Amino acid sequence: MNNLMSYLFKTNAFRVCAENKPFWYTSGKIGPYFVNGHFLYGNEEDATDLLKFIDYELENVSKEQIPQDIFAKVLYQYENNETYSAVINGLVTYIKENIPLDAFDYVSGGERRDWYFSNIVAYLLKKPHITIYKDLSAVVSTSNFSENKQVDKLEKTNVLHVADLLNQASSYLRAWIPAIEKLGGKLVWSICAIDRMQGGKEKLVEAGVKPFALMNVDISLFEQALDLGIINQNQFEMLKGFYKDPDNVMRKFLLEHPEFLENSLNSDEKTAKRAKLCIDSDLYNLKAEGK
Repeated sequence: MNNLMSYLFKTNAFRVCAENKPFWYTSGKIGPYFVNGHFLYGNEEDATDLLKFIDYELENVSKEQIPQDIFAKVLYQYENNETYSAVINGLVTYIKENIPLDAFDYVSGGERRDWYFSNIVAYLLKKPHITIYKDLSAVVSTSNFSENKQVDKLEKTNVLHVADLLNQASSYLRAWIPAIEKLGGKLVWSICAIDRMQGGKEKLVEAGVKPFALMNVDISLFEQALDLGIINQNQFEMLKGFYKDPDNVMRKFLLEHPEFLENSLNSDEKTAKRAKLCIDSDLYNLKAEGK
């Protein structure tokens, strides 16, 4: 597992901010690290190219053709990229050791980044694959993706969902679980490459899903980064504090560095939009301090 964790740093899938320069998240909150689970595809360049390819396919190709086209890409990468193949083999081994293979009938993956992992995992487990789109439509493929058919119903069946990243399980609750239920099945198991440990696991359990993760973003990961010299002691302390109490740690940071918000508001459009959301929604209760 430690070797697999090293790929988080090697591929830049796990990035830590420079001191006093936390990252802005889509939610309007800030944090000291950013996770790009799809970079485990081998490297940032290849991962970005695949995402562009997927976007092109979504715009120009039929839903039934997309799974086959993506599978051709990920199979080639699996056979030619040592990092990606190691991560995928780690996922497959973990599944075999923790989930009885006869306990699920299909592997599923949701639009878009889940497809970096779910298609090839289904192939290696010799299980048919369900490609789920954001509109809750679905295409079922044979394990080698030679046959692909859009479906509205399946016989009552159990599903293992494979994802790149687990945050707060919002995609599961909003789309993936309802899509499988709409087909007449049940999403029973879930495995992701990386769990950010931000409450998603607990929400999946509440929804009746049994969650697993290949790697967790937790203190042991931060300690490994410190040991490898990837981060310094100050960064480690911020990561550790954020892990234990994210809102209070970032609130304290904003109170101690009022220039950070001001600079963000005057930054690029995306950053300014997130900073404005933070302020307008008072996500860190700064108005109580007159900020």
